[in-house]
Amino acid sequence: MRLAGPFRIVALIVTAGLTWIVISTFLGGPGSGFPRIQQLFTSPENSVTAEPRARKYKCGLPQPCPEEHLAFRMVSGAANVIGPKICLEDKMLMSSVKDNVGRGLNIALVNGVSGELIEARAFDMWAGDVNDLLKFIRPLHEGTLVFVASYDDPATKMNEETRRLFGELGSRSARELAFRDSWVFVGAKGVQDKSPFEQHVKNSRHTNKYEGWPEALEMEGCVPRRNAAG
Repeated sequence: MRLAGPFRIVALIVTAGLTWIVISTFLGGPGSGFPRIQQLFTSPENSVTAEPRARKYKCGLPQPCPEEHLAFRMVSGAANVIGPKICLEDKMLMSSVKDNVGRGLNIALVNGVSGELIEARAFDMWAGDVNDLLKFIRPLHEGTLVFVASYDDPATKMNEETRRLFGELGSRSARELAFRDSWVFVGAKGVQDKSPFEQHVKNSRHTNKYEGWPEALEMEGCVPRRNAAG
């Protein structure tokens, strides 16, 4: 009878230990945040699985460009409020943030072999001098890539020579470009065919997205590098 007390103590200790093991297992262990209890109250329909993010490539393209191609993305200006953007190989060549865009035509000249920026300028086609634009695009070297994005008004100051020169760079739309049209274009000096990289929307009060202006245009793609021979 004298051993009854010690046996009771041992039994209590064993019972407490087993209880702790069961509770720990049920709760998922220390520091687990009670995941097993949460599982009891969470249905499969309510569980949220994170969607894998779509991988983006240079300039935000959905897929990489082939070898010997340059990734680009460009957006024309929206009305006279939001400036255009020109991105090439993950480098922003022109944008409002870079403070190098303006009303009219925004043009970036790029070495077609190396992909390096030669010069970027904006030309006011409403109140500017078209001769400044002509001096910029007349002396281009063979193989120079030309990226153009409109903002507000791209055409009021355009003359016949300007339209012809853009046509020689591969543009189909330069000849009919008019007041407040939206236009994005990638051409090159020395091309034989018309460029596949061009979009043009006419300014029309029947279809304009903004009051007095058509929608902004967005274009992306992979332009082939020019070979060193031109």
